[in-house]
Amino acid sequence: MPNLYFCQPHARNQGMLRAVLSVNECELVVSLHPATYVGDQFPELANEPRAANDFAVLNITSSETPAGLRPGYYRLDSDLTQLNESLLALFR
Repeated sequence: MPNLYFCQPHARNQGMLRAVLSVNECELVVSLHPATYVGDQFPELANEPRAANDFAVLNITSSETPAGLRPGYYRLDSDLTQLNESLLALFR
């Protein structure tokens, strides 16, 4: 199942698991919050050019890959408050 992490570099937060999503939920989140593929390893905050900004990381495994995405890690630069509201709406 895809995992979504919230990263807050200013708080030295390397990534806190925020949600475990079904494939359908993941597709809905990505349709609202564009995701950029960043590779097959969790991004290191020290290597992020925009490290001062909060962001989310989506991990997609090869066993459950949503349509149009490949396995690996994706960065979502959406405002975390808006992203959290989208997640809460999924679970209602």
